[in-house]
Amino acid sequence: MSASDKSVDKLTAKEAEAELARLSKEIADHDKRYYREDAPTISDAAYDKLRVRNTAIEARFPQLVRADSPAKRVGAAPAEKFGKIRHVAPMLSLDNAFDDDDARAFVERVMRFLNLDAPPVIVSEPKIDGLSASIRYERGRLVQGATRGDGREGEDVTANLKTLKDIPHTIKGAPDVFEVRGEVYMEKKAFEAMNAALSAEGKETYVNPRNSAAGALRQLDPNITATRPLRFYAWGWGELSEPLAETQYDAMQRIGDMGFPLAAMISRNKSADALVAHYHKILDARPKLPFEIDGVVYKVDSLALQNRLGFVSRSPRWAIAHKFPAEQAETVLEDIDIQVGRTGALTPVGRLKPIFVGGVTVTNVTLHNPDYIAGIDNDGAPIRGGKDLRLGDTVVIQRAGDVIPQIVDVVLGKRAKNARKYHFPDICPCPVKSAVSAEEGSVRRCTGEFACPFQRIEHLRHFVARRAFDIEGLGFKQIEEFFELGWLKDPADIFKLHEHADELRKREGYGDKSVDNLLAAIEARRQVELSRFIYGLGIRDIGETTAGVLARRYESWAHFKEAVDAAVKAAPGGDYEALELIEGVGEGARANLIESAAALKAGSGDLFEEGGPPKVKGVAAKSWDALIAHFGSLHDAIAALKRAAKQAPGEDYLDLARVDGVGPVAARHVVKFFAEKHNADALKRLLKEVTPKAEPKQATSSKVAGLTIVFTGTLEKMTRDEAKARAVALGAKVSGSVSKKTDLVVAGPGAGSKLSEAQALDVKVIDEDTWIKLSQS
Repeated sequence: MSASDKSVDKLTAKEAEAELARLSKEIADHDKRYYREDAPTISDAAYDKLRVRNTAIEARFPQLVRADSPAKRVGAAPAEKFGKIRHVAPMLSLDNAFDDDDARAFVERVMRFLNLDAPPVIVSEPKIDGLSASIRYERGRLVQGATRGDGREGEDVTANLKTLKDIPHTIKGAPDVFEVRGEVYMEKKAFEAMNAALSAEGKETYVNPRNSAAGALRQLDPNITATRPLRFYAWGWGELSEPLAETQYDAMQRIGDMGFPLAAMISRNKSADALVAHYHKILDARPKLPFEIDGVVYKVDSLALQNRLGFVSRSPRWAIAHKFPAEQAETVLEDIDIQVGRTGALTPVGRLKPIFVGGVTVTNVTLHNPDYIAGIDNDGAPIRGGKDLRLGDTVVIQRAGDVIPQIVDVVLGKRAKNARKYHFPDICPCPVKSAVSAEEGSVRRCTGEFACPFQRIEHLRHFVARRAFDIEGLGFKQIEEFFELGWLKDPADIFKLHEHADELRKREGYGDKSVDNLLAAIEARRQVELSRFIYGLGIRDIGETTAGVLARRYESWAHFKEAVDAAVKAAPGGDYEALELIEGVGEGARANLIESAAALKAGSGDLFEEGGPPKVKGVAAKSWDALIAHFGSLHDAIAALKRAAKQAPGEDYLDLARVDGVGPVAARHVVKFFAEKHNADALKRLLKEVTPKAEPKQATSSKVAGLTIVFTGTLEKMTRDEAKARAVALGAKVSGSVSKKTDLVVAGPGAGSKLSEAQALDVKVIDEDTWIKLSQS
């Protein structure tokens, strides 16, 4: 009989020693397959028998306990780095409400979007301050766990999540595919005890439970995660193979029945006042709760209404986080530095005397622009009671939403006699000392463009950022270092860093492993989603949301580039662009003015009434007032209109500007970016290294997929916003105006010029009822 077949009480010391060695290796192998590879080869019961036997042998022969004893570890050996997991259903963030009025405004927006006469039922629950995670189950078995990441892609922390007692490895009563989503957190008392233990051992302690939970979950070694007192509670779900229920509340109760902890104090509310009352009830209970919370989350209860509301940008329309009042503290504004962004914008940054507020030590605060420092907003209205900021001032700061530090007041009673006014620079602090322009009101920009190293470095930082190419290991420090070495000049150079691998290995702080990991991370991004590619280019006014709109509209790089090249050729001239920027002159008025420009005369003619502005259909007096105020006189305004009429954009440019979610300002910056030779050359170099992936087509089975649709007039059974959102969800392309490329116009009562244009161009026109039937078929 072998030692493995003998009962523990029959083993000799020599046999026990051999058994402990065998068990240690066998359990470690199973841990690796379970925690690291997610491919267990034995049942949980069989695995438990191995650990029970190991524990029993160690109890009988304590002198034989091994250094690598399974009793001293939980999980598998640490991974070298986290893999990436793509979220099938994106993990979106929530918009914030900061006061009771914001909460009521949320309810009003929901009612307006859905065209409701009364508020729908809305669920409210505490927002625990932790780290979001998504855990995937297939046929009741835990197969994968990930952090939120950038909302589309998170880190694979499966092994770490499996060490949490609140997360069952198997569940019953769930759909075949079920992703539970929730928060990993640490209770206050557990956090204090852990910090006390770390302090007693002479180790660094954590600042707050949230940071501690995040740090523990993202440990490369699951054994370390297992020693931390982490908890988990569920607040929602991701991908499902079948619906859980018809309401948010009932779906969450079903998730609770599966064995997942839920937040306490969940309430269904039938009015905005009830929501606010429940918020204050939770706020009052906050000090007595065992965990940290930073607000209350509101969610529309009906899942059918959630589906109708859909999403905007990176947030659902059907939910919002009502944050608690920010903690405030006083400190001293010691200095102001200037940072230069990728578009050349000069941003003043206040250097503060370090102060602990909202759970972190704050040393810097963004001061936005010269007007903000002077105590006025972009419209000239006073902020902070009109108090300016001076070097040496005592200021009151807070962390808005417990995230972004901001100055909310100046304590004039503590203003030092030697407090100095700040004078915004006229020269960029970059080495080339370029002039600073002020053509955009309160924004100041360096005119050096690509000669300015600050802008070039910021372009590179933007390119590798989390929501762009997301190249792990290539942060600001590395970008700046490689730029100064001359290795990086534009994004294409990032993909040639392997040519400097030998040099890099010789530099301080770079070992073989770190260099290999960096180069591997770069290689992994040679193919990237079209939306990330467009965003990564760093085009002014093209944020992540607009980049996504463009990617979905054009679907492939080839189609996008073709459309942009055509728009460049059809771009308007400078006078027309200036006309577009004048506040008070809308799109319709501008079009009518351009059409009538040739007939306009200053001071006489049938178009005038007693020497006043000419009569032009669709152009109100306020539009003329805006033109005269901008150009200085009626004569100059008409002269500018005549010049602008000769420089009007062509249809290909207008098609780009008409894309719903883009508009004329973003279209102008896209065209300028692609028309600039330096950008065109850099893009050619980049495309030799990187391939943008085509955007997955949406809802290709719907009858409206791929159609370009314009909505006009008053819709009676749904709001225009809801109609647009539904069209996009079905794979259609929504445009703001009618052109020869429009496929369908949905016209409600009161449809005006857009309906006339559709009829003139012989574009198909349908009413709201027909649209509803079409969108549901």
